Amino acid sequence: MGAGTVVFFVVGVIALVGGAEGLVRGASDLATRFGLSSVVIGLTVVAFGTSAPELAVSIGAALRDEIDIAIGNVVGSNIANVLLVLGLAAVVGGGLTVAQRIVRIDVPIMIGVSVLVFVLALDGELGRLEGALLVALLIGYVTWTVRSARREQAPAIEAEYEEAIEVEEFAATGLATELGLIAAGLVGLVIGSQLLVSAATDVAEAIGVSELVIGLTVVAVGTSLPEIATSVLAAARGERDIAVGNAVGSNIFNLLAVLGITAAVSPSPLPVADGALNVDLPVMLAAAIACLPMFANGYELKRWEGAVFVTLYAAYVGWLVLDANDHPARDGYVWTMLYVVVPTTVLALTVAAYRAVRQPSPP
Repeated sequence: MGAGTVVFFVVGVIALVGGAEGLVRGASDLATRFGLSSVVIGLTVVAFGTSAPELAVSIGAALRDEIDIAIGNVVGSNIANVLLVLGLAAVVGGGLTVAQRIVRIDVPIMIGVSVLVFVLALDGELGRLEGALLVALLIGYVTWTVRSARREQAPAIEAEYEEAIEVEEFAATGLATELGLIAAGLVGLVIGSQLLVSAATDVAEAIGVSELVIGLTVVAVGTSLPEIATSVLAAARGERDIAVGNAVGSNIFNLLAVLGITAAVSPSPLPVADGALNVDLPVMLAAAIACLPMFANGYELKRWEGAVFVTLYAAYVGWLVLDANDHPARDGYVWTMLYVVVPTTVLALTVAAYRAVRQPSPP
């Protein structure tokens, strides 16, 4: 692995993040010009824009027949969004407030979609028909979300989204600038995805680990930088639920849009590695399920709970590293996770769920 690989990786991440920012700003400004509300923009353009790096990387990897990176990127990003992104945001922000809508609607949808993807992958591959199903569900989800947002829109929510996406600043730009930002953003995403996938493949070959592990860790965190930046900054500013909504919405988009479109356009069915079926997809599903009792317990993610999420993410990455290198400590690590960490986590989630059921809903 030479210096060129490191440069390609860094430039790729920068191009991806910059491309996503340009696409979001240009598309948001254009949507504002045509009279769409900030709530609708936030639920569609911004949510899709923060998932654009994952989409660009997964499609690029699939077309280059580097399937493990394509799937590992989506699964790893979803795990990182819950455990790392929300965990860091809760620690930095001193806890996160969670809107009732997210607990009642969005988290159950995230869990349901995660279960669906896991079931579809049980036969060892994701084909075009299954990809088309996910895309169809994406269209239905976006349509329903926009319509319900317009019906239930409240001044406080509108003000929150206006502050988060800076609608007033967008409105000051011209049409040529908006189209230029969109074009530049798309170019950045394409170039960045190619550089990042190429560099990740070189890294995997150099250190002797699989493309799946690289996709689950390095590429996943790299493509999750928009979510990390958005959620952590939102938490630091004290914004009510942008941080949680951004992470949960991104997970739904990752599974329906990124994985669905990638499977639909791939020249051949996407094979799902045994490691992903046995470990990574169950971890992704468990992380999604863990959100429900945690969020419903007082409608907030407390700072200590965020620290637990970050610790669990570190433990997951630790397992990937030990397993990839067939380290002698792997068996002891597995024993500790199965008989200490998992039971403790399940107990904490059970207590949180009990408290959530016993407490009255906030007005």
